[in-house]
Amino acid sequence: MQVSARDCDGGARTRPSSSSRPDWPSNVKFQRAEQLRWTGDNADNRDGRKGRSDNYAYLVVDDRSRDAVVIDPAHPREVIPVLQRQIDAGKINLTGIINTHHHGDHAGGNNEMVRCYKKHHDRRWRWRERRLTNGPAQRKHFGDLPITGGADCQAVSKTPRDGDEFSVGQGITVTALHTSCHTQDSICYVFCDGDDRAVFTGDTLFIGGCGRFFEGTAAEMHRALNTTLARLPDDTRVYPGHEYTKANVKFAVSVCPDEPVKRLEKVAEDEEETQGKSTIGDEKKHNVFMRVDDKAIQEAVGETDPVEVMAKLRELKNNFR
Repeated sequence: MQVSARDCDGGARTRPSSSSRPDWPSNVKFQRAEQLRWTGDNADNRDGRKGRSDNYAYLVVDDRSRDAVVIDPAHPREVIPVLQRQIDAGKINLTGIINTHHHGDHAGGNNEMVRCYKKHHDRRWRWRERRLTNGPAQRKHFGDLPITGGADCQAVSKTPRDGDEFSVGQGITVTALHTSCHTQDSICYVFCDGDDRAVFTGDTLFIGGCGRFFEGTAAEMHRALNTTLARLPDDTRVYPGHEYTKANVKFAVSVCPDEPVKRLEKVAEDEEETQGKSTIGDEKKHNVFMRVDDKAIQEAVGETDPVEVMAKLRELKNNFR
């Protein structure tokens, strides 16, 4: 399985060195493909300026069949050309869109993605018809690109129940985990390819942090992080919806500057991108929102009940500068 990460911040970046990633395995199948990045809010610029957005979208490809899905493609004008090149080169067969929740910076590009996808394939097929046949041929029907996500996502065609499984190609099994809090339709998706696992967490879990409780409560976030996601195998890699690691670790240091947090601080200093480089096991060590039972965290916030610790941490983080 291949995972390509792209964000909306413009410019090209090289693959980070593994030397600054203590305790993070490097010999797994989850590969980062070419580091093309899109400009997001500056979609029409041509002068190389960076966009203002920091959210990630991901392209996940099954190596066996080349079937692929794109996760949270919120900026279609920048995503579509990248997908077109890979489709035209025969590298992928795009089979669907997956959304982690309904916010516009994750699901707001669905309608345009489907429209551009159909337009592109219709044009390709008409060209092949003219070139390869002397008359009308049976035209391939591409149909709508199916969209999997929460019930409030733009143009959603399927909402999986908690624990539902589906496949991408021949080798990847996906499990949907409902993680209501940031939004009530938040879903994390666990991709498994043999012994390799990755979880795409949207705005529920970030590297070293978690999302704001826009539509939920501290109890819901505690359940999402410390029951639902914490029970995943420790080697499950984490692919969040935003690159917030530097800000998250700055807050974590203010709460509990212990050794795991300091290791993450060093990584954040050395790496511009951290998606896919932390695991669930790592998050249990350096993410203060996943350490609400830790006495050091409880003492730092003046609470002992795990839900109250979660609430206090979020309050402190919301006001942290």
